[in-house]
Amino acid sequence: MDVRTFWLAGRPATGDTELTVTNSHDGRVVGRHSVPTDAQVEEAVAAAHAVARQAAALPVHVRAEALAHVSRRIAERAEEIAQLITAENGKPILWARGETSRAVATFRFAAEEARRWSGGVQRLDTEPAATGRLAYVSRVPYGPVLAITPFNFPLNLVAHKVAPAIAVGAPVVIKPAPATPLSALLLGEILAETDLPPGMFSVLPIENERASALVQDPRLPVVSFTGSAPVGYAIADQIPRKHVTLELGGNAAAVVLADADLDWAAQRIALYSNYQAGQSCIAVQRVIVEQPVYDAFVDRLIPAVTGLVTGDPADEKTQVGPLVSEHAAERVEQWVQEAVAAGAKVLAGGTREGAVIAPTVLTDVPDDAKVVCEEVFGPVMILQPAASVDEAYAMVNDSKYGLQAGVFTRSLDAAFQANRELEVGGVIIGDVPSYRADQMPYGGVKDSGIGREGLHSAMEDLTYEKVMVLTGLTL
Repeated sequence: MDVRTFWLAGRPATGDTELTVTNSHDGRVVGRHSVPTDAQVEEAVAAAHAVARQAAALPVHVRAEALAHVSRRIAERAEEIAQLITAENGKPILWARGETSRAVATFRFAAEEARRWSGGVQRLDTEPAATGRLAYVSRVPYGPVLAITPFNFPLNLVAHKVAPAIAVGAPVVIKPAPATPLSALLLGEILAETDLPPGMFSVLPIENERASALVQDPRLPVVSFTGSAPVGYAIADQIPRKHVTLELGGNAAAVVLADADLDWAAQRIALYSNYQAGQSCIAVQRVIVEQPVYDAFVDRLIPAVTGLVTGDPADEKTQVGPLVSEHAAERVEQWVQEAVAAGAKVLAGGTREGAVIAPTVLTDVPDDAKVVCEEVFGPVMILQPAASVDEAYAMVNDSKYGLQAGVFTRSLDAAFQANRELEVGGVIIGDVPSYRADQMPYGGVKDSGIGREGLHSAMEDLTYEKVMVLTGLTL
């Protein structure tokens, strides 16, 4: 089996050691990759720092065409990439193909946004003292970006950091998750086909414990991290003077009100509590159902959950595959067992086989159980009845997280009330909180993070406003 190179300042490179990537379903070796030495990591950072001015000055057409090229090449290699995602992540091929398609769109949106990215002007002669003055307002990159990405979307969450950085003219150093680095390395291969200058990107598959030096390096003034809240806030605490964006997940709630289409709600909630084996920041975890339809909804939900196809992620029919590792599955199993010991009832699932957790539905769960108040990151949902719309929304807000929420209702009043009252970054009406369009602003409040993804929003997050005032003009 060939050993994959990593990408050092835009070129392939090898280090002194190698790491092996395995499939969580059957344990087979998926690939091996070379690991950068400390000297090579230093070289990557130095190259990003050195090219920063050139990168910021790149003509828009160069940035946009590079992004468009990446989009086209991912589309051309879509099946190969999807198979790689499934192999290294354990994600069913159904979802891996979806992730690949989303990455195509993410880079395409970035190319489009890059071409629209422009400054603005303000007349300043609104007061006599500013007669003849005009302000030109542009956005300037803070500088090179350190992108730390998670395992659950090993291609598209890398894309959401790389694409906006290139679009604004910021070099980017990518540290992919150790469990799933191969997709990012393949993306590096495609980036290397573009006309971006050397140093514009590096992909460094290093161990997590080596990332601290990168985080603290002053030549990387922006750190964009997606992962768990404890790790994210520990990073932010280390670097109070840097610009930090954090996407830290949540325990997403789906609210089913009495006027909802119960069949639609049950099918969507069943699927999107368990897609990606629940390893999504916006997978449905808490299901809050208005009391008059609670029993009828449960009667629809349980068959929808137990009818999901679980098993080999390479099988075209599989909807729920393994977690990223058996260790991760053991943690989820333990949390379920703790809830049951505290009085919870299991309506479906609750069992584990290797890295696979059967899609699980719990009810009568104590409010302080981990499966309620923490992020499970596994195929587990909690059912909770609510006496009214007001109580349902209060229950959504009774969380330290606030990423997205879904509300199943036909009522515009209930929809706008949700938008006013729910303490989340996104409210999805008529569907699960798991819905995300890659061009829309995406991020949360409270312990769900700081900043926004979505191409235009992320581009703003990576830049600051700069004002040039022209004087002595006849306007």
